[in-house]
Amino acid sequence: MGMTMTEKILAAHAGLPAVKAGDLIEAKLDLVLGNDITTPVAITTFEAAGLTKVFDREKIAIVLDHYTPCKDIKSAELCAQARAFAKKHGITHLYDVGESGIEHALLPEKGLVAPGDCVIGADSHTCTCGALGAFSTGVGSTDMAAGMAIGENWFKVPAAIEVKLTGKLRPYVSGKDVILHLIGEIGVDGALYQSLEFTGEGVASLSMDDRFTIANMAIEAGAKNGIFPVDETTIEYVSGRVNRPYTVYAADADAEYARTVTIDLSALEPTVSLPHLPSNTKTISEAKGMPIQQAVIGSCTNGRISDLRQAAEIFRGRHIAPGVRCIVIPATQEIYLQCIREGLAETFIAAGCALSTPTCGPCLGGHMGVMSAGERAVSTTNRNFVGRMGHVKSEVVLASPAVAAASAVAGCLADPADVMKGA
Repeated sequence: MGMTMTEKILAAHAGLPAVKAGDLIEAKLDLVLGNDITTPVAITTFEAAGLTKVFDREKIAIVLDHYTPCKDIKSAELCAQARAFAKKHGITHLYDVGESGIEHALLPEKGLVAPGDCVIGADSHTCTCGALGAFSTGVGSTDMAAGMAIGENWFKVPAAIEVKLTGKLRPYVSGKDVILHLIGEIGVDGALYQSLEFTGEGVASLSMDDRFTIANMAIEAGAKNGIFPVDETTIEYVSGRVNRPYTVYAADADAEYARTVTIDLSALEPTVSLPHLPSNTKTISEAKGMPIQQAVIGSCTNGRISDLRQAAEIFRGRHIAPGVRCIVIPATQEIYLQCIREGLAETFIAAGCALSTPTCGPCLGGHMGVMSAGERAVSTTNRNFVGRMGHVKSEVVLASPAVAAASAVAGCLADPADVMKGA
């Protein structure tokens, strides 16, 4: 029996000719990631175990992004601990305020992840890098500590779900709508500890940013990882970024999948997830009209330049509705610069938006957009659990940048096409 992409990557990193779903393996790691919340816990574990050396200072990345710029004394202390550890061990890839960004957008941008890599990160949305054809998954801080020390981690090889994509996306429909549709179809536990492996002719029509968004939210269906095949789009993206050899893996024709889900991209509509689960999906035509008090455009899911271009297209010549706050957060400093160079920053500010330095802040209810009781936000983030962005009696609606921008202009959930037509 043939192997899936994930099985091939894990077999190669375990030094085995083949693996199958359910096997327990030890695999070598190409990168270990942590942020300002999870790295301090890993450091404490690392030092309590008496460990004194990291396995490779070039293969550890510490990104200070969640509560930064530091919102309070505790967050400042956590960052100080991470900085001290990075300095002590000569860790090359420490990204701090001013040169940082949201980790899952920053790592691919910096060329730290390549096709065929095996990556762990002490953050659940580490699965984002599966868009590059890598096995990339979230782990706990204890696993991060072990990974930093020995450069290996153990895994149970996941079974795989094939997600076959056909057709092409229509205007104002993006990768966010694809993954929300999928989660709505299979549920938040529909891929529990399985790999979501995207296939089909529809993949070629998706931009890298679409793929990053889709892979990012694989965890919201319970998946261990999400992964895309490596094609010309992938190679073009990593060219000039990744400066080391890498291996491209492809699923065998007779690879075994637990099930196949087919999505016709051309049939999709803008889609939202209503409170309080990502699987509580509706098309915008079913949900429009629901009042909002806040819109957030950014995060590791939708803070890339194409996302911000989509939002700016809708804001251009328009203003957010009275009583609505709109926060726009580019995912990295480079994306922020692109916003300035392309005039997007001016468009956002003229429309009445707050434009922030890169941070995860509002996504986790940390800072830069915390809500009070009774408020509702439409957000391009990835989770809408109870209390996710503030008070337990606040609500989060997940949406694409186009829907979030249109809703900010309309003052309620709105179809981008309607706003653009002036309806």
